[in-house]
Amino acid sequence: MERLRVGVLISGRGSNLGALITACANEAYPAEIVLVISSRAEAPGLALAAAKEIPVAIISHNDRRAFATAAEPLLCERRVELVCLAGFMHVLDANFVEAWLDRMVNIHPSLLPSFRGLHAQRQALAAGVRFAGCTVHFVRPELDCGPIIGQAVVPVYPDDDEERLSARILGVEHRLYPLAVRLIAEGRVRVVADRVEFVGVRVPDMIALNPGESFGEPLASLEG
Repeated sequence: MERLRVGVLISGRGSNLGALITACANEAYPAEIVLVISSRAEAPGLALAAAKEIPVAIISHNDRRAFATAAEPLLCERRVELVCLAGFMHVLDANFVEAWLDRMVNIHPSLLPSFRGLHAQRQALAAGVRFAGCTVHFVRPELDCGPIIGQAVVPVYPDDDEERLSARILGVEHRLYPLAVRLIAEGRVRVVADRVEFVGVRVPDMIALNPGESFGEPLASLEG
């Protein structure tokens, strides 16, 4: 089986990188990580890659164009087919993004298009939303924008703070990102008119309510 060759860009702890590494460890998973690039030499995520003998590179350029100039030949040398941003905390050069159009994905800790940018969980709490979550999307030059591949939803509890909500969202990020990459690797995702269409993927019907009780009966999750 030919596996999709994935390059991962990180800046920090690499928890989503870890989830992808775990998924790729299964020989039946249709993708493999062939390169990890970090914008920080001290990023803990580099140790995760090194432990699995995945090639790593450090590109610490703050200038967007300089980063792109350094990253592009590394990705090409490893014959990367899909770039995954996993906690990569920099805005990429627009030309670099265009060069990887529909071949670069990101995961963001909000239900886009709401709460783009930094501190998405803080923004969600300030807005008083009842649900939060994460989004995997194809990358576009505009920050946290692009065709949405998948989203995962978590409830927001009355006593939540940013740390608790972030941890709850992170738990579903680790499930959603490997799923999205798998669907791409299997050829089940295509972009049509800047929107994602699925091939052979069932989308379940579900109603979620928060608060989850009506007239004393729990209605937290109803499946149709």
